[in-house]
Amino acid sequence: MAKKRVVIIGSGFGGLFAAKKLRKAAVDITLISRTSHHLFQPLLYQVATGILSPGDIAPSTREILASQKNVAVLRGLVEDIDVENREVCWRAHNRQMRTPYDTLIVAAGATQSYFGNDDFSIFAPGLKTIDDALEIRARILGAFELAELTSDPQERAELLTFMVIGGGPTGVEVAGQICELATRTLRGEFRNFSPAEAQVILVNRSEHPLRAFGENISRRTIAELKKLGVEVWTGQTVVNIDSRSVTLRNSTGEEQIVPCSCKVWSAGVQGAAIGKKLAAATGAELDRAGRVRVEPDLTLPGHPEIFVIGDLMAYPGVPGVAQGAIQSADFATQTILARLHHTEPPAQFHYRDKGSMAIIGKAQAVAKIGKVELHGFPAWAAWCALHLFTLTGFKSRFSTLARWAISFLSSGRSERSITNQQLAGRLALKTLGPHATGHLMEKAISLPPWNEDTPA
Repeated sequence: MAKKRVVIIGSGFGGLFAAKKLRKAAVDITLISRTSHHLFQPLLYQVATGILSPGDIAPSTREILASQKNVAVLRGLVEDIDVENREVCWRAHNRQMRTPYDTLIVAAGATQSYFGNDDFSIFAPGLKTIDDALEIRARILGAFELAELTSDPQERAELLTFMVIGGGPTGVEVAGQICELATRTLRGEFRNFSPAEAQVILVNRSEHPLRAFGENISRRTIAELKKLGVEVWTGQTVVNIDSRSVTLRNSTGEEQIVPCSCKVWSAGVQGAAIGKKLAAATGAELDRAGRVRVEPDLTLPGHPEIFVIGDLMAYPGVPGVAQGAIQSADFATQTILARLHHTEPPAQFHYRDKGSMAIIGKAQAVAKIGKVELHGFPAWAAWCALHLFTLTGFKSRFSTLARWAISFLSSGRSERSITNQQLAGRLALKTLGPHATGHLMEKAISLPPWNEDTPA
């Protein structure tokens, strides 16, 4: 009898953990992901601010699953799902592919939301991918480099104003790290100005950053950010962004234009685009953030063969965090195994909240675990331990620990190289169009090896 075919879309926490949970099952697994790596997204901000390298938090998916013989890993972009014929339609550059399935696990994750103002992304990148982190690093460090070249105080002030939009964990962490970068890491490295002149502004629409942590932690977070030198502007809505400024509107309707060159967006998320197509094909509903509403067993109405897990699923009480993806992957695979063994599957998914954490600065963090609230060094130590434990692979844990030691003991940051390609690559590809990557890749592969006689 042919083995059941399980197709997993996505190599994040949900997709990877689902594949690993099925390692002993008599199934053939195909994992399709648009990237070649498993990204530990909670530490992306440390790549963006020069503490970690991409390899520390993005090990190869193939390497992780190399010993699991029932998994085939394919790199490509899923564009549609043919639910009638049970096939996943995907593209590898310009090659159109179709992969059949008996059971489908959709763990495609979420992307940045600009709340209908997608043009903001040109000037204020989000922080969801390695490319985003490298671009933000180039924007941050590039602003300091340009500030060294100007003698105009107004231009320098604009270059040295950094605005982080969104007061969730990512926004708080990015703002704190930019401030530490300016006041500690870069101290004494420039001759025409002091990096400590930098103005770091955290903008939040509500009155409480880290609102999900509760008011006590929110107030403490504001106080600790101010100690670092971060200005926290609450009750502000972004109404426009261009290359040199951000326009804000307060609760009374008054607007102000803030000159600044470097902006980072962390204000919202939305479900991956495939969620909309999946909903249209199955009749499932989407929530306001474009996530797919699932049944109590994480399947879609009328389609028990399709599971939606992780950040793409809309399920009451489940936040868009790693634990939500891991626990939903565990539940989905338990159901699949029960079906294979003809036993009773679990009836309903129950999320177990294991707490929330955010780092503010060196030896400063906040955490809420059940009713217990931590702050300062204990929260920071717990944050470090948890993230090291969750990182995939010994090599990643060792290199991350070493880089953290460098940063903590000396204020140095080993990952500060920037390139024009990092800065402009995203917008260049967007300008060239969605199929540009495939054309460029095929052209590059077909070129002869470079040598000194090859024309430039």
